[in-house]
Amino acid sequence: MNPETLLLMGLGAVVIIAAARWIGARTGLPAAALLAVAGIVYAVLPGPNISLDPHIVLTFVLPPLLYSAALESSLLAIRANLRIVIGLSVLLVFATALLVGAGFGLFVAGATFAAGVAVGAAVAPPDPVAALAVGRKVGLPPRLVTIIQGEGLLNDATALTILNVAVAAAVSGHFSLPKAAGLFVLAAAGGTAVGVGVAYLVRLLRPLARDPLLANAISLATPFVAYYIGEQLHVSGVLAVVVAGLIVGHDTPRSGTGASRLQTNAVWRLVDFLLEGIVFLLIGQQLPAVMRGLAKYQTSTVVIAVAVTVGVTLLLRPVWLSLTQAAHLLLRREDEGLNAREIAALSWAGTRGVISLAAVFTLPLTTGAGEPFPDRDLLLFCTFVVVLVTLVGQGLTFAPLVRRLGLRANEVDEARQRNEARMASVHAALERLDDLEEDEPGDAPTIEALRGRMQERLRRYEHRLDVLQSAESDEVPVSEHYESALRIQRLAIEAQREELLRWRDAGNLPDEGLRRLERELDHEERVLPDRRE
Repeated sequence: MNPETLLLMGLGAVVIIAAARWIGARTGLPAAALLAVAGIVYAVLPGPNISLDPHIVLTFVLPPLLYSAALESSLLAIRANLRIVIGLSVLLVFATALLVGAGFGLFVAGATFAAGVAVGAAVAPPDPVAALAVGRKVGLPPRLVTIIQGEGLLNDATALTILNVAVAAAVSGHFSLPKAAGLFVLAAAGGTAVGVGVAYLVRLLRPLARDPLLANAISLATPFVAYYIGEQLHVSGVLAVVVAGLIVGHDTPRSGTGASRLQTNAVWRLVDFLLEGIVFLLIGQQLPAVMRGLAKYQTSTVVIAVAVTVGVTLLLRPVWLSLTQAAHLLLRREDEGLNAREIAALSWAGTRGVISLAAVFTLPLTTGAGEPFPDRDLLLFCTFVVVLVTLVGQGLTFAPLVRRLGLRANEVDEARQRNEARMASVHAALERLDDLEEDEPGDAPTIEALRGRMQERLRRYEHRLDVLQSAESDEVPVSEHYESALRIQRLAIEAQREELLRWRDAGNLPDEGLRRLERELDHEERVLPDRRE
């Protein structure tokens, strides 16, 4: 493919990604499903397609996406829900792989148990991107968001380990469940250790993170370093990335500067936007590749294989969640369980994505004896159908289901908590000013001026908290005075921008000075709270 064609395809991909985001924002449809459909439409049109290279996806796409998701996750919240997260990300993945393998061995003509375990491992890990994008938009409760995040961060390591064991078994003809469990424990323990080590290294580099550019460079390099070390040590590079991201994200508020954090967050948002868009487009474009080898199979064989794979994937998840909740009630565990509505929502949040396709595309073309890998084309097709059914089917219906279930975060409680935290931080600042006034009496005028501003801010927070405490529903009440104050502040900032531009255009202010002053206004505008805060 020549550079001009590659450039045009890249530009076209960015346009499609932007269009899908714009359409999704205005229609409520998930951008991930729209992009997958767009990829399928493009795949059947004349012209070149981009084939999915699994090694590129696993090495250059998966680490930054997982690391970014880990940075945005809560280590404390995941730890509080660790029982459910481990059950979904480890035990359910094992169960899915084994049941699909059993279904292939029993019902699919000519298929082996090991080949079925391989495709089961590939389709077992949900990709939470689409579900979380929709869930946050409809106000999914924070606990369910945490469970979906935690599952999506940890399940890839389980699935890839099982897949490697299943491939070795398919080549040799022998599958050992104890061996698979042992390899997983070894990979998980090693990956965790590598992740902790990389996070500690990032902590040692904390003084450099005060420079925004160096902070960005360190942040972008961290997932690749963790993944590379993990893979070189033959442990889970995926888990190393996740653990490093969770620890670094937990430490970030204590490290670096505000400018570094703002810039790093902006960079990761752009990386997520482009990489997620590209991988969902890639999913649709793999249709010709997965259809190519199906001609040699009887229609009944293909239908049974797809039914087994899709059926186990869709049905086992709600059964698993229901059984584990029943066991939780019988054992009377102290941690909070799941109710029926939460089980229904989590059951429908299991959308699969590019990781499943990348995993199944790593299946070798031939065995060690030079024979074709058993049923490779059939396994590719089954995985593609599962991804398409869950990504489009569940993705498009997840928001209506959540609304129908009445699952919604209590926005008033969350806003009240944030305002209480703001008030506590202002009280801490006022106490520090009192200490400074005693230690540095010469700065009393400056301290008094700042105290006045902090006290005004405290009065504003107290008024907002009174409004929130008197709210009669879960909806955040709208204050006309509050909205008016925000609108006036934004208009004042806009007037300052316009005046600076007039100075620049008149030759009274160089462009470098304009950019510096405009950054100050941008930061001032950025810290203005949302109307629902």
